[in-house]
Amino acid sequence: MSQYYELRTYQLRNGVPGKMPSGKPAGYAGTFGAFTSFIAENSPFMTLLLTYNSFAEAEKVDEKLADVTGYIRYERTILRAFSGMPELKLPPRGNHIFEVRTYESNDAVTLQRKIDMFNNGEMQIFQRLGMNPVFFGEALVGSKLPHLTYMLAFDDLASRDKLWKAFGSDPEWQKLRSKPGLSDADIVSNISNSLIRPTAFSDIR
Repeated sequence: MSQYYELRTYQLRNGVPGKMPSGKPAGYAGTFGAFTSFIAENSPFMTLLLTYNSFAEAEKVDEKLADVTGYIRYERTILRAFSGMPELKLPPRGNHIFEVRTYESNDAVTLQRKIDMFNNGEMQIFQRLGMNPVFFGEALVGSKLPHLTYMLAFDDLASRDKLWKAFGSDPEWQKLRSKPGLSDADIVSNISNSLIRPTAFSDIR
């Protein structure tokens, strides 16, 4: 059974005091990620990553985060894990930087084609190269639908650059992307990404 994820991003204003989360919400038992912006548009922000065993669990977290203050606004996206990686996977022990990438598609058909591409080759290449995928999810609720989002963990910026270069030239990736109907132009309308850093109290580090 696939997990559900929530990405909750609080847009912050420099110099404005407030109360951001400083630990897991009371009564929340899942894996908890808390990150601050590193290299990203619309900085500064804090992103929370919460995991659920069912879609219904996501309804209950609002009351646990009701005392958060000092933000301009927040956005939340609920995602369902891909079948090829149905549960979140913690990276090896360490203090990583994380990349969150979102792929928008023109319609549900092309989005599903991209999801199938991840399930049947692309995510396995990530794993083989050591890019440490943390999760892959299809957005069910949120903005800019339809889209998918995934997270990768890297030791540092130099490692990230080296691994993305290796991915781009990987023979299996070149073969996969050359199949009819699987080019970015066919199935992806926009790609956005952010580099973020874990806080001291994040389970995902």
